[in-house]
Amino acid sequence: MESLRELSRNRTLGNPIRLGIMLYLLPRGRALFKELLEVLEVTPGNLDSHLKALEKAGYVEIYRVFADRPRTAVKITEKGAEETGKYLRTLKNVLNSL
Repeated sequence: MESLRELSRNRTLGNPIRLGIMLYLLPRGRALFKELLEVLEVTPGNLDSHLKALEKAGYVEIYRVFADRPRTAVKITEKGAEETGKYLRTLKNVLNSL
């Protein structure tokens, strides 16, 4: 039961879209905004809102890349990687106890 309570305390990663963003970034380290739009199949406004929540929590950094044209990129932070790993381990413990 404690593991379940621990999962419910992390409201940031408890959202499926935010968890999806973090799961996509975890092995890659970074991604373009457009790439995340395609993978997650969400609207730009929806993705922007979720990224801002993750940035506020310190899980990602949002920055601009200037190549052929300006693009928005997202990078997972050390805190984001640690918290996502912790969340996934706790989720695994809950599932194993069922």
